[in-house]
Amino acid sequence: MYFTKPIARLTFQDVVHFLKQGVAENTLLDYKYMLPKDNEKFAKTIAAFANSMGGTVIIGVKDEHDKPKPPFSGIAFHGKIRGQIESIIQNYIDPIVFVDIATCKDPNSNNMFVVVNIPQSNLTPHLVGRLKRAYIRTGQASRPEVIVHPDKLPWLMDNRRKSQNLRHILIDKAEAHFNNFLRSQNKEPSSAHAVCGFTLLPLYPQTPITDYKKLPQTLKQASFVYRAEKWPREGTVNSVQDGIVLNPSGTLNAWEFNCYGLISSKTVLADENNHIDLNNFYLQCVLFFKTAARFYEAIGYISPLLLRVKISNARGSIILSPEGERKIIEDYVRIDRNVEPMLLSGDMAKFCAQLLEELSWSLNLPMQGENDGLSKAQCILDECKII
Repeated sequence: MYFTKPIARLTFQDVVHFLKQGVAENTLLDYKYMLPKDNEKFAKTIAAFANSMGGTVIIGVKDEHDKPKPPFSGIAFHGKIRGQIESIIQNYIDPIVFVDIATCKDPNSNNMFVVVNIPQSNLTPHLVGRLKRAYIRTGQASRPEVIVHPDKLPWLMDNRRKSQNLRHILIDKAEAHFNNFLRSQNKEPSSAHAVCGFTLLPLYPQTPITDYKKLPQTLKQASFVYRAEKWPREGTVNSVQDGIVLNPSGTLNAWEFNCYGLISSKTVLADENNHIDLNNFYLQCVLFFKTAARFYEAIGYISPLLLRVKISNARGSIILSPEGERKIIEDYVRIDRNVEPMLLSGDMAKFCAQLLEELSWSLNLPMQGENDGLSKAQCILDECKII
């Protein structure tokens, strides 16, 4: 969560630049100079992150008073270290934790840093070693990880349930903000036809993962250009509890970004005649995920996300497409899916095409072949330019 680019693109200089900032070890960050000889000790660190909020381990860093100590020269390059880390996880942690590993080699020497990103897990508790102990991350320098007593394991699961409750609250608040926006435009939510909502947020939100005051600047970082137009489209920005809401000018559309990592886009698809432009529907979907990928890259978020796609009040709306008109007979559709952030910065076109195919079927929309949907999504993404 400390680098503003995917781990696969990290360089040696990226790590040096971060270390110069002097960020101390904390709940989400751990420094190690070498891979510990005690494999179980290293496994404990990985599992504790997975059982808590996720985090990052940087290997090749000496620390003093829990802060990185210069010079930042890394350690001698070792080509097998990735395999060693994966082997430790497989042999000492149950169930296995899936991590992202980057070996960042210095182009001017034979040194490197190793960055290990550990996502927050939905398979907790992860148990370590022969004694099957569970650990959580504390953020305390003297006791960075603590054992969760077997009697307290239900507490760990209850913590996940509290996160689920928070997740529901965040989604409901975003829904309420959009409804209030519609009322401000003299439109009752119940009269808005074919309301389409895309929402992404951490699978298990617990604490803010970015400063709400920085969200306007983060949104600028996440912006891009589509067909000479800035996206998300510019409009009125309003602050709400824990976040901001953007209402693009001249539209019944609202974007919300909050400090817990929620990003939501809701729009009224149908016009005054209850007609829906199918191409606009596809465009909303693809550009939402492009925005989301940029947003999570900007805040450095790496853990699993919940995707919710909801279309409501759609029955009777008429779809306008090259194949002619088609009436939607379903009033309400909702798709929930767990998504890895790396998927958004990976094969996004294929992901969007598969999602659009599922939505098209559910809404009685003209079906496109997989290749057609993939081509349409890829064409939209190809026209996106980074500012």
